[in-house]
Amino acid sequence: MKRGFFTIMAAQFFSSLADNALFVAAVQLLRTSHAPQWQQAALVPMFALFYVVLAPFVGAFADSMPKGRVMLISNFIKVGGCLFMLFGTHPLLAYAVVGLGAAAYSPAKYGILTELLPASQLVKANGWIEGLTIGSIILGVLLGGQLVGRHVSQLLLAIDIPGINTGINNPAEAAISVLIFVYLLAAWFNTHIPLTGVLMRPMPKRRLTLLPDFWTCNARLWRD
Repeated sequence: MKRGFFTIMAAQFFSSLADNALFVAAVQLLRTSHAPQWQQAALVPMFALFYVVLAPFVGAFADSMPKGRVMLISNFIKVGGCLFMLFGTHPLLAYAVVGLGAAAYSPAKYGILTELLPASQLVKANGWIEGLTIGSIILGVLLGGQLVGRHVSQLLLAIDIPGINTGINNPAEAAISVLIFVYLLAAWFNTHIPLTGVLMRPMPKRRLTLLPDFWTCNARLWRD
């Protein structure tokens, strides 16, 4: 495997790790605010919302610039979702913003593999990415649980920066503030993803022209 592949793996691992830990923190934030039970169940559909709504467009967006840059932008969108949570936006809406970042991230992380590696290594590369993603889901839930747990959250809330009122007052907010740095770590790895030399394809000015192409590709996929 080329060296750049391991950079992609690291970026994917930390971004996915933070996604899953953030879910636990968002659930805890809803519990802290005594939100109705259904809102906890609604977190996953809200995260997946933009996967569905933007499905015809995110692939073209990923092809319009170097995919490392797309992944970098996506991680900063996720950071924005975390900041929305910290500054009082409803967790469902803020988590949807994180889902927007994830929706833009997905076609880039898979698409760059076809640019970086020969066809003979794609099955192996996808296996590594999928295995790493499963690991990040398990470890992310574990990390989120530890961050909102009594022991770690007390240590985080005890951190005092002189002259600065962070406004972080509960375990969920403390966990989210830590996860921002995990996303930034993933973004740092994104900056080290090598350019593949593949020509970019600008997005069409009329975005809706992507819809017929999306329909054709889906029809071909389901006939295969």
